[in-house]
Amino acid sequence: MGVDAKIGFIGTGKMALALAKGMVEQGIASPNQLIGTDPFPAARDAFAAAVGARAVDEPGTVLRESDVIFIAVKPHHLEEALVALNPFLTTDHLVISIAAGVSIATIEENLMPSTRVVRVMPNTPAMVGAAAAGFALGNHASEEDGRLTEALLSAVGISVAVPEGLMDAVTGLSGSGPAYVYQIIEALSDGGVAAGLPREISTRLAAQTVLGSAKMVLETGEHPGSLKDMVTSPGGTTIEGVHELEKGGLRATLMNAVRAASAKSRKLGRRGKKSKRF
Repeated sequence: MGVDAKIGFIGTGKMALALAKGMVEQGIASPNQLIGTDPFPAARDAFAAAVGARAVDEPGTVLRESDVIFIAVKPHHLEEALVALNPFLTTDHLVISIAAGVSIATIEENLMPSTRVVRVMPNTPAMVGAAAAGFALGNHASEEDGRLTEALLSAVGISVAVPEGLMDAVTGLSGSGPAYVYQIIEALSDGGVAAGLPREISTRLAAQTVLGSAKMVLETGEHPGSLKDMVTSPGGTTIEGVHELEKGGLRATLMNAVRAASAKSRKLGRRGKKSKRF
């Protein structure tokens, strides 16, 4: 189902490009509803070519022509970008930030009073339409703003509303999580090669195994432990492998990775670096 809003992007890098393309491909928005800007001409050109939307060099143009504004810049560029946008903001704008680790309070204090803000943590699988995102509503955002945000994010995967206090946990899990999974796939592929499989075949089998297993969790609604038990026959090959994973501390290591990344997200949010990109 499409939306009526006009949507602008401040920053037209990979994540903005993924979101905009997904909106067009899923029929959520047409190219003429989208507009973007970026300090780098190459990024603007890539956005326009891939999406079929306009890309301009002035952020003010984007705000004048948009209802929803995605702030898609690096976290350490965010505050500078927000200050540059302030002269063009109105109470009609909904501002959606996808800058990792930057709090709603930081965003709101750099914008005009009563600005409607939503903080989003997407992840890189948005580029293939398989994102797992979390979002939190700011102090002036409405439930309708939340529904609109969820509809827009549905173009590239799934999204869940959470209290802002849990956004760092979302960052540590699904925001950083693709890197953990890529390492798992690489390790499984290495294991296949060690067992005699050609590299290309081993990597394809490893990646498809992760994909299929994830689909089983999502589509069956079964607990991962129950699905694991379905594969683990008494005295069989799988329980031998699972035993080795337990000896290696796989589960504890992954839990620690999520906790460490969440803690780093909290630190980044407090640091509030600035840049001169905008």
